[in-house]
Amino acid sequence: MSDGASEETTVLQSKRTATQYQILIEIAERQPAVSQQEIADSIGITSQAVSNYLQDLVEGAFVQKHGRGRYEVTKEGVDWLITQTADLREFVEHVSEDVIGEVEIETAIATAPIEEGQSVSLTMRDGVLHATPGGTGSATAVAVSSADAEQDVGITDFDGVLEYDLGTATIVSIPPIRDGGSATIDHDAVAEVARAHDFVAVSGAEAVAAATAAELTPDVQFATAAAVQEAATKGLDVCLLAVADDLAGLTDTFRNSDIAFEVVEFEA
Repeated sequence: MSDGASEETTVLQSKRTATQYQILIEIAERQPAVSQQEIADSIGITSQAVSNYLQDLVEGAFVQKHGRGRYEVTKEGVDWLITQTADLREFVEHVSEDVIGEVEIETAIATAPIEEGQSVSLTMRDGVLHATPGGTGSATAVAVSSADAEQDVGITDFDGVLEYDLGTATIVSIPPIRDGGSATIDHDAVAEVARAHDFVAVSGAEAVAAATAAELTPDVQFATAAAVQEAATKGLDVCLLAVADDLAGLTDTFRNSDIAFEVVEFEA
């Protein structure tokens, strides 16, 4: 078929091909007596546009014309419709199973026993989504599984706004070993700052040594900018001990997010 409908072009790739697909369906439903105006009204284009498309379909051997207002979809046209419909079906299945299915079902921690199908209220606690029986909160959902208190529960049908504040990130710069390493910083000052945060992460051997000297137990070792950003996005204030050599990459990540951050140094 000219200018659009071919085995190489799918309905999803071309507006013209999508329109040809719709017109072929309309012809197949109405043949042999086909009203161009009825097709135009059905798919939302002009009667003249339908006439132009029909000419292309006839020239492409997808439609056979038997006289004025009488058209029939050919075997080639039927085969093309079958191919396009199969492609659409696969795409719809992908969206339903792989996209919507993943997006619409989240996981929360039950604060009390929850039954499947029960309405729940959502809150963010310690960076983890929690579900409480009863749909009276500012953000609600419906449980898709049952759970006892402190167990994970699937939720869907979200409504409302989950109200919580974004966390922040404080990056404590630790000198690399060539510049003296962890021995050159004020460990008491590091400890004081870290303990004022919800979450402590370290990145690099010098940072591990600094945390040990400050008597800190990191929540995450081998921390990445993405991990710290995720924690802050969930409402946690994060203290990250990181080797100075790595600061550029870390700060670039935070600048491209909505997370407020600062970099501090504590010299001994």
